[in-house]
Amino acid sequence: MDAVIVTGGSSGLGAAVVEAVVKAGGRPYVIDRQPPREGIEWISCDLADTRAAEEATRSAVERAGGTVDGVVTAAGMDVPGALADIPGETWDRIVTIDLLSTAAVIRAALPALKQSHGSVVTISSTLGIKAVGDATAYCAAKFGVVGFTRSLAAELAGQVNVTLVIPGGMRTKFFDERDDQYKPGPDAILNDPANVAAAIMFALAQPVGCAVRELVIAAETESSYP
Repeated sequence: MDAVIVTGGSSGLGAAVVEAVVKAGGRPYVIDRQPPREGIEWISCDLADTRAAEEATRSAVERAGGTVDGVVTAAGMDVPGALADIPGETWDRIVTIDLLSTAAVIRAALPALKQSHGSVVTISSTLGIKAVGDATAYCAAKFGVVGFTRSLAAELAGQVNVTLVIPGGMRTKFFDERDDQYKPGPDAILNDPANVAAAIMFALAQPVGCAVRELVIAAETESSYP
């Protein structure tokens, strides 16, 4: 494994994947609105603009010398609340970043991935297989990632390895700006994003001809699974 494109690589799970790629001797290329840590290649992009996401991906491929071994679509956001209370622009942004930009980035990277017989890892959520209230945009997007990834795996079989990762709650800043009622309780046990990154690296490291299709990874006491 050498060049890996990571969306959302400046924080949270994406940053954990970047560190894991570096530790494995690879070269991460981050696509994000905010810069990653110093020393990491970065393409600035608001992933709510899917055409810009495609262009940023093509730029990352070019910086990597035209060869990409993996793409990890770790970018994601959520603003919990009842459907009637979430502004339409916010609802649309959640679905665009979590689902539509996932497809846009992969679409733009496909020529390079096919050339290298590389790997794609998409990130859904336990709320992509188990719905809850006050999360219509997030559940719609993450359920969509599940269907998209399963279809993509069938479409690219024999050309690109495709893995769906379904993580539970993690200890990141994902919950920081939420209203208190939507934050994990003080006794909540969340997973370390480094654990999820390790699972992603396992999927990326599969040899040609072998693919890990789906992984659910969560703290043992994860309440949203099963």
